[in-house]
Amino acid sequence: MRQMRTGTADLPLHYGRAPRWLFQRMTRLARAIAIVLVEEGGPRELLRRLADPYWFQAFGCVLGFDWHSSGLTTTACGALKEGLREVSPTLGVYVAGGKGSTSRRAPQEIITRGADLSLDPQVLIYASRMAAKVDSNALQDGYQIYHHSFVFDREGNWTVVQQGMNEETGYARRYHWLGERVRDLVDEPHSAICCERRGVVLNMVAHESEGARVASTTLAREKPERILDELFKLREPLFMPAHHALSVGQINPHRLASIFLKTYERQPENFEQLLALQGVGAKTIRALSLLAELLYGTPASTRDPARFSFAHGGKDGHPYPVDRRTYERSIDLLERAIKQARLGNRERLEALRRLALWQRDEPQGT
Repeated sequence: MRQMRTGTADLPLHYGRAPRWLFQRMTRLARAIAIVLVEEGGPRELLRRLADPYWFQAFGCVLGFDWHSSGLTTTACGALKEGLREVSPTLGVYVAGGKGSTSRRAPQEIITRGADLSLDPQVLIYASRMAAKVDSNALQDGYQIYHHSFVFDREGNWTVVQQGMNEETGYARRYHWLGERVRDLVDEPHSAICCERRGVVLNMVAHESEGARVASTTLAREKPERILDELFKLREPLFMPAHHALSVGQINPHRLASIFLKTYERQPENFEQLLALQGVGAKTIRALSLLAELLYGTPASTRDPARFSFAHGGKDGHPYPVDRRTYERSIDLLERAIKQARLGNRERLEALRRLALWQRDEPQGT
């Protein structure tokens, strides 16, 4: 199974958590929205929406969290996970992972749903792990991943919403993945990337990095002595390309020796297999990308693939404080529409659809 990253978004780091009264409402509203989407378009429709960074941003705003906060990601995913906990078996959509240490539980949470799935859970576990490895190691943009939510259905379709933080800038970046319609995991796997802040990064998944990926894999299959010898030469300030995202001080050949021995023993056939090897991390990829340029003349891309999305107010009072009464009416309207639709009366859901179409076609500024 292949993967597709659909976008990222940069958000300022905010601390604290949603108050209990708000999170309870978020959970109910997230569940109602998910049920409507699944009943109208199937589980894939929900996964596709979550993989759209603009829709996800709007989703978080509808739930009432800070519209521009990093907490929107973690809270919206948390509300969705909690909201679907009891209805997942009937809805056929499951959420694994989360923030901090909870993110590391994703593999086990996927395994616990194994009996409900039509495929080997290990396929989904691989997708979950590789999404994190690509955004942590193959795309090195200065953001450390700390949130990873993996949403999947019985057929093995999935989406990932994960987030990293940059403590120097005080911003977080959100990454979206969709497990369909992708040709190559390590060659432009995303369809849209959204953010305000960009910089010079090491982008080994850019299309223009194909030569660097091939050369890096070739180097990884060679005897460790040759690679280490070249890395030691770099300690002598001679061949460093001025534009490269790696400085000599970041290279420690001694610490990389055991990893290069492993890559030599495993003989990865391509960059994806190299990246998937246990122990191959950001420093290994940086060192190989630099050597690929110096020895083979194949520079890696330094292009930051990043572009940047209101309803019930926000927790922090922007654009206005949460209107509890309106929030309750919205939840009640959706829950009653779902209940009536299940009884055969789809009038309310059809009305919501007509309203959405009218709003989409309404001229702006009127």
